[in-house]
Amino acid sequence: MSTTGATADPLAALGALPGVAESVESVRKAVDRVYGHRIMRRRSNEITGEAGLRGARGSAALSGADWALEEVRRRTDFSGDDEARVVGAALRLTAEAGQLLSVWRQSPLRVLARLHLVAAAGSGGEVGRPRQDGEPVDEPLVELPLPGAAEVSARLEGLAELIIAGGSAPALVTAAVVHGELLALRPFGSHNGLVARAAERIVLVGSGLDPKSVCPAEVGHAEPGRAAYLAALDGYVSGTPEGMAEWIAHCGRAVVLGARESTAVCEALQRGAA
Repeated sequence: MSTTGATADPLAALGALPGVAESVESVRKAVDRVYGHRIMRRRSNEITGEAGLRGARGSAALSGADWALEEVRRRTDFSGDDEARVVGAALRLTAEAGQLLSVWRQSPLRVLARLHLVAAAGSGGEVGRPRQDGEPVDEPLVELPLPGAAEVSARLEGLAELIIAGGSAPALVTAAVVHGELLALRPFGSHNGLVARAAERIVLVGSGLDPKSVCPAEVGHAEPGRAAYLAALDGYVSGTPEGMAEWIAHCGRAVVLGARESTAVCEALQRGAA
């Protein structure tokens, strides 16, 4: 996303694209339904925990480790193979994201570096910092042209400036842009998809749209399948108004599906308590 030009608040301008207001409204209604459920008044911590688990499973599935929810719930060792490590990274990011909310608005780049450090769980010199020219990127499921290091640095700085400045854009729009930009740039040598989805979650929670983190958008991104996810991402990368609007709408549908998932969890808990 270009952050230059005559528009003082480009994120707010995206909010004015055709269809985006409708997506924002549908998200708000879906989130309100979850928060208005009677179970949320008594057992919100359980809903948050379950949403985190399901969100991590969905994010891992989009990064190539499509495990059953009960397998994710059951496992304690995530070091055995590549898929297990992806699931472990997604779970760590879910746990870590909630600790970074207060830092995000002041230093989003520091948060992104921390998220990559947590996901990669390594100590190499390339971990926790944007990649340099010539360094490989292990993100085989995102087959898009890879921007050079200078472009990555400039666009990350522009994104950080927008976040720090704030503005009037709806939380959904900001979250969609953060998510899409990180996937388009793939600023780190690995785990970019996991980091992008964790950053989207931070925006949705930190904005106050989903303060208890009970509407896992990762579930909604995974449900239609990886092909639909990547097709929507193509729209973002195109930079056209239609493509950007479709990506934002895709992210909106993901939040709605995540909210429905947690509503179903609330219903199940209510039946069990009856």
